[in-house]
Amino acid sequence: MWYGVLCGLAAGAFWGMIFVMPRWLAEFSPMELALGRYLAYGLITLLLLLPRLNGLLRRVTRAECAVLLRHALAGNVVYYLLLSTGVQLAGVAAASLIIGLLPLSVTLLGRRDHGALPLRQLAWPLTLVVAGIACINVDVFTHAQGGSQPWATVALGMLCAFGALLCWTWYAVDNARFLKRNPQFSGAEWSGLYGLSTGVVALALGTLVMAFGGDGAAGRDWLRFWSVVTIVALGASVIGNQLWNLASRRVPVTLSGQLLLFETLFGLLYGFLYQHQMPRPLELLAIVLLIAGVACSVWMHARPPAGALQAPPA
Repeated sequence: MWYGVLCGLAAGAFWGMIFVMPRWLAEFSPMELALGRYLAYGLITLLLLLPRLNGLLRRVTRAECAVLLRHALAGNVVYYLLLSTGVQLAGVAAASLIIGLLPLSVTLLGRRDHGALPLRQLAWPLTLVVAGIACINVDVFTHAQGGSQPWATVALGMLCAFGALLCWTWYAVDNARFLKRNPQFSGAEWSGLYGLSTGVVALALGTLVMAFGGDGAAGRDWLRFWSVVTIVALGASVIGNQLWNLASRRVPVTLSGQLLLFETLFGLLYGFLYQHQMPRPLELLAIVLLIAGVACSVWMHARPPAGALQAPPA
């Protein structure tokens, strides 16, 4: 389990890159960022799998292709588009308030899985997580700039953010369950197949966008665009997703939900470094609470079951 926790921490470190990518490429739309990143993800995966691609594809059944397709949509393309739309319509504060519930939603959805602890035993770490999320969002609301968006627009944006929350919650739990039920695929193999399916979906969507009014918007630095999205695709998608698959196979779903907080923590760290600023008091308190919540949850999952030490010898 500890190896799984370390893999989850490393995955969060790579996933945190996606929070600064929109700032690096502010002149490009969320659709362009999503399609560019996932096209690069699919191409890198194809190159990595090429020597053994035929043998791997022959092992994939039609049912597993359906799993890959729905995971590519829910865990990558649809999730990112809903989240970015929510940020544009409702603002960062409202969207982050909803997406910040991911650790709780994953824990609740996976509470009946094998190895999951009863929610009453997770009350203390979940309380710390909720307190940390509350601190982050209070700070965001306090320092957010006032806006004049119509109520209906904000409501639509919050619905999009909630849809993104549902997408990634379902993906995280369904992917973890699939990996535990299907040991015939290693974490690297399933991550590679996931990358290929995501690249195919992005290619299809990109073709539709170009066919129905997409344009290249001349004057932008496309070399910089492809350089950045390729780096993010390699780190956050190829390496990060493989690490997450390794973690998902080794830890209970109730713990994997808490490990998602590493993405938030590293995203905050990279944001502070990018903006050359120190965290504000509430942000610092939130970081401490989130780390404490995850550490407490890991400790509770690592404890031997009650009475295990008193078991009679064989």
